[in-house]
Amino acid sequence: MLSQLSPKHSPRLHLCGCCLLLKAYNPPHLKPGDSMENNHTFLYFAYGSNLLKERLQLKNPSATVYCVARLKDYKLVFGNHKGLASDRWHGGVATIEHSPGDEVWGVVWRMNMSDLESLDSQENVTLGAYSPVELSVKTKGQELNCRTYIMNSCVYAPPSPQYLQVIVMGAEQNGLPKDYQEKLRAIKTNMYEGPLTEMEIKVLLSVCPKLFGTFQLKP
Repeated sequence: MLSQLSPKHSPRLHLCGCCLLLKAYNPPHLKPGDSMENNHTFLYFAYGSNLLKERLQLKNPSATVYCVARLKDYKLVFGNHKGLASDRWHGGVATIEHSPGDEVWGVVWRMNMSDLESLDSQENVTLGAYSPVELSVKTKGQELNCRTYIMNSCVYAPPSPQYLQVIVMGAEQNGLPKDYQEKLRAIKTNMYEGPLTEMEIKVLLSVCPKLFGTFQLKP
């Protein structure tokens, strides 16, 4: 089940002809038996650059890994909102779209509600680039309702090598299935070789400090 979420609880969304069940967002919690502190947390399914702990925790320090999970009948694609190239990542960025028979692997993060605004900001929700949705993912025989994000008005475009590298590192870091990791590595990039933003450099160096001095900073 997939339902739209929005800061104003407005049920308006059109995603590639996919029929959606829309409802106001109630942040999913972990388990009925968990302590009351979980009323202040939610589950977030990451499938792109936020697979990598160091990337997500830059602005969302409460994020902790809950589990690895699979989203059925969707596929991972790359593009830009209305074809507007990303200044942050120099190419297409990740989103998901309905595709019967396919699957997307990702990481379910447990996060404090205090980080929800920051997460929405990272995904440019107020600018209309992504819409928050609630969907069901499967892990170890159970289903979890999680918050995730789907790009609006996506125009396909290949990712930069740097962006794809962050996704691959996140997949490795969290032990996503080996065959899925290989599919990620095989994705064709736009072969961008220009200067990087400070955020890109910070993320890459946090995982691989030996790269220090190999990057050119974008003005």
